[in-house]
Amino acid sequence: MASESSSMESPSHTKTLLSLFCFFFFFFFFFFFIHSSEACHPVDKEALLQFKSKIISDPSKLLQSWIISSDCCSSWEGVACDSSKRVVNLSRPGLVSGNDFILDTYMIGTLSPYLGNLSNLQLLDLSDVKELKGPIPSEFGKLSHLTLLFLNSNKLTGSIPVTFKSLVRLKKLYLGDNLISGTVPASVIGSWKSLSELGLSGNQLVSSIPDTIGNLVLLTILDLHGNNFSGSLPARIGLLKNLKYLDLSENRITGSLPYSIGELSALELLYLNRNWISGSIPPSISELSSLQFCRLSENRLTGNLPASIGKLLKIQRLILENNRLTGELPPTIGQLKTLTDIFFSNNHFTGKIPSGFGNLENLQTLDLSRNQLSGPIPDQLAKLQNLQSLDLSFNPLRLVSIPKWFTKLKLFQLVLANTGIKGQLPSWLSSSSLSTLDLSSNALTGKLPYWIGNITNLSFLNLSNNDFHSSIPIEFKNLSILMVLDLHSNKFTGNLNTIFAKETSDPLGHFNSIDVSNNMFVGPIDDNIGDRPAIPNIRSLVLSHNPLGGQLPKSLGKLSELQILELVSNGLSGNIPIELGDAKELTTILLSKNKLSGAIPEKLLELTKLQKFNVSGNRLSGRIPPHKINIPVLAFLGNPGLCGSPLPPCKKS
Repeated sequence: MASESSSMESPSHTKTLLSLFCFFFFFFFFFFFIHSSEACHPVDKEALLQFKSKIISDPSKLLQSWIISSDCCSSWEGVACDSSKRVVNLSRPGLVSGNDFILDTYMIGTLSPYLGNLSNLQLLDLSDVKELKGPIPSEFGKLSHLTLLFLNSNKLTGSIPVTFKSLVRLKKLYLGDNLISGTVPASVIGSWKSLSELGLSGNQLVSSIPDTIGNLVLLTILDLHGNNFSGSLPARIGLLKNLKYLDLSENRITGSLPYSIGELSALELLYLNRNWISGSIPPSISELSSLQFCRLSENRLTGNLPASIGKLLKIQRLILENNRLTGELPPTIGQLKTLTDIFFSNNHFTGKIPSGFGNLENLQTLDLSRNQLSGPIPDQLAKLQNLQSLDLSFNPLRLVSIPKWFTKLKLFQLVLANTGIKGQLPSWLSSSSLSTLDLSSNALTGKLPYWIGNITNLSFLNLSNNDFHSSIPIEFKNLSILMVLDLHSNKFTGNLNTIFAKETSDPLGHFNSIDVSNNMFVGPIDDNIGDRPAIPNIRSLVLSHNPLGGQLPKSLGKLSELQILELVSNGLSGNIPIELGDAKELTTILLSKNKLSGAIPEKLLELTKLQKFNVSGNRLSGRIPPHKINIPVLAFLGNPGLCGSPLPPCKKS
């Protein structure tokens, strides 16, 4: 019975085994099928591995996951594929930011032409890798599906490949901040009709901007600044009706502004500064109804500022400085209620400041310096309660005194140099919140008042070229954030220690520069000047033409950031301290017309950054130390005991 039972169970058992076998067979087949279907295309994988092979340094391991044994679609960081397992995105930028981090890295290497085999690629982002070198391979022209290409902020060289004319689907192209040279062929740029953003700034591109730029009617951003483009702006630029951002600054563009520029009705930012553009500003500029930021500075613009500029009702910053504009300032500017900044410095504007400027309720900066404007200053400007910086310097305003209504302003910067101010400093300044005060080149006289120490926000003070004749009041020490002091060409007396001993308010208040030359200060210079809390970071120390006397302090060598040291005609005596050579940043050392004796320390002429050196008219002796920089013979004359190049050779003993 038992045997019958066993024989009856045998076919069933076999069937079960067969079922299990079939299950596992189909499971492994299905797993293998799925696994194999996930693998990226071998052509794409080879292209990516060839790219990786050209990267000789990858410190942050951006390509670490790119292992030949793994699937590039599912396992390689920065790689994405479509449903057919073709690579569509390659993104390994060197600068990545998240909600709470910024990763900044680099890779050293070149671009492999094999990347041109990624025939389905839509996005290629290798921006900010910083150390990608060599040319852009012409094979990139085969990437016919490419819509986004970011190779900016590297060290790529060569020209833009002519094959790029095949990239007709491109929407965004950024090649800025590289070393790319040559021209942008008209046929190439004219073919990018789908392009909405083009950034080629910070390269070495030459020739004129192609007329075919007018074909890019979808363009919203055009940034070509910082190249060597020349020629005039093409008139067809007016066809770019969608353009919002136009930056052609820092080139060599000539000619006049085309009238068609007024057709850019969507334009919000216009930067044409630092070119050679001439002629007048066309009245059509008034049609730029969306314009918010306009910078036409550092050109050769002439003629009047058109009154139609008053129609730019969204304008915030208007920067026209360093041109040759003439005529009166149009009163229509007073209609531009959105204006926050006006920079019209260094032109040839005449007439008075329009009283309508008082209506610019959002104005924060008004710079009309270095023109031919006449006074008086309209008291309507007292309404500018948001004004922070006012610069009217170097205009024939004939102010005589600073208007009392200035007390109503809440200025941080007041610059009225060479505006005809006379008499003493007005006492209302003592209660101001000024951080910059420049009243230089006027006819101010009298004492520097004790209340100067009450302007505790001062970081910049320039009272040079006036007629002050007092010592520095002890209250000066309260200027604990003062960093720039210029009192040259007055009749100040007393000791300089009041200045050197000024208090600081860390990290502020450490002097950047001091110029008290051409006064009547007496010395000696504090031996411990290099140890004073306000002095260690100073870069420029100019004390020339004061009867200081005494010796050069050894502690000057402790000024590790000192670049300029001028002590001409100060009655100094004794030796030049060898310790001065410890101030490694020195570029200028002027010690002429003193009574210095002894030898010139070798360490001084070994300073690697030294450019100007003059010890003429002293009592120095001995051989001039060898030096690499070219110092003229005049820099050593008037020292009868000196010899050696560039003076006559020393006599053999």
